[in-house]
Amino acid sequence: MNDNLQPSNTIPLSVLDLAPIVEGSDAGQSFQNSVELARYAEKLGYKRFWLAEHHNMTGIASSATSVVIGHIAGATTTIRVGSGGIMLPNHAPLIIAEQFGTLETLYPGRIDLGLGRAPGSDQLTAAALRRDRNSGGEHFPQQLAELRSYFHPDGTTKVRAVPGEGLNIPIWLLGSSGFSAKLSAELGLPFAFASHFAPDYTLPALELYRSRFKPSDALNQPYAMIGVNVIAAESDEEAEFLATSLQQQFLNLIRGNPGKMNAPVEDINTLWSPYEQQIVQQQLRYTVTGSGESVRNKLMKILEETQADEIIVNTSVYDHQARLRSFEILAEVWNK
Repeated sequence: MNDNLQPSNTIPLSVLDLAPIVEGSDAGQSFQNSVELARYAEKLGYKRFWLAEHHNMTGIASSATSVVIGHIAGATTTIRVGSGGIMLPNHAPLIIAEQFGTLETLYPGRIDLGLGRAPGSDQLTAAALRRDRNSGGEHFPQQLAELRSYFHPDGTTKVRAVPGEGLNIPIWLLGSSGFSAKLSAELGLPFAFASHFAPDYTLPALELYRSRFKPSDALNQPYAMIGVNVIAAESDEEAEFLATSLQQQFLNLIRGNPGKMNAPVEDINTLWSPYEQQIVQQQLRYTVTGSGESVRNKLMKILEETQADEIIVNTSVYDHQARLRSFEILAEVWNK
């Protein structure tokens, strides 16, 4: 039983870092910023620091996710570091078992393995990533079973993950629909839902997960984490201004033109049409902005609605110091 995943009276906060690359900067600076953020989050009491696998995205530097996880874990001492997530269909399960076995061996008791079944990219890039054209998301349950067998073999396989075999690395399933909710429930694994970009499916997926959950060696009861975009500042007005960078990110995505993170703008309404505004605001429904108390009150309403056991926070802010300050303000109001 994993005591790290038992519900507590205090809802933990964690960090989701996309290692953003902002206009005028590069991946090297992004990694420096991620290290500084991870160290600060550790100091502030955040529970986990997860990095996400994306490819062919000029504004995201965490494509080699396992490598960046090792970099962050080596720069910190206590915070759990992991993937939010590794897109398993992009990889041979043995490779992931070896990579995370290595990470867990180097940083024992601090590594999380969050898994998703989406490509984390466009279809052309997915094809470039996968040598086997039959390794898509529909085969995810079989890929997951193979991966788990390397950590805990039944003695019949001749292929062994070294390091990896025998290690107790927490496996999470990530999702933005009901597929992973059902699978994580069936297997008794912790579940993380991408509410920060798929809000409409949040409550149905959580209900599906909880209603179908079967106790396992990992968990005796459901444990659900939700993603929330949080931008906190000294005032509601400043937070709304900072949030226009996140809004521009999603606007560029729906236009099919993703890129580096743009600086905030004074009037976002000059950039989008009413139809685009409606789409972006709907996708960002699980986004809270404002001063400390405003953010805390909005987050409490989301918790009341979802009954989540943990919140993982994505803060897409152009200015690095303002991003650090956002996490600081949130920690201050959350822990008081």
